[in-house]
Amino acid sequence: MGFYKLVKKAFEKERKERSEIYRNRLIEWRKAPVVERVSKPTNIARARELGYKAKQGFVVARVRVGRGRRKRAKPDLGRKPSKAGRFMSPAKSLQRIAEEKAASKFPNLEVLNSYWVGEDGKSKYFEVILVDPEHPVIKSDSSVSWIAEQRGRAYRGLTSAGKKG
Repeated sequence: MGFYKLVKKAFEKERKERSEIYRNRLIEWRKAPVVERVSKPTNIARARELGYKAKQGFVVARVRVGRGRRKRAKPDLGRKPSKAGRFMSPAKSLQRIAEEKAASKFPNLEVLNSYWVGEDGKSKYFEVILVDPEHPVIKSDSSVSWIAEQRGRAYRGLTSAGKKG
């Protein structure tokens, strides 16, 4: 078995058994800001599957997204909604919302992809892979230089999570 396959199995086992490391991570992540830059990916095997490379111009950010439905905006005047309700399900996935949050936090970077890293009772946590399209290392790498031509990928649904919904 290859190295990344072993890493993948270890990460999955850690999550399924709700190990001490996993629980401590979730406690730390809940206290951290909503969008936080991470020095290296938590699940390196998954990050590399989705296009991450350990080189200049690549950034990983962990994003916290609240689970559950979204509350509708409250009108300043008028009656309360009855049948329509105060809560609604957004037409996009929590992963897509996480990508949009990361794109807003880092406006000079483009979202390449994202993946799930954990969840607790209140939130889901995703790691978003971002790329600097103006970085010389990225421009010279033919496998990711195409990203310079796609601005606002996360907002226009051009990422993998965006295409799914």
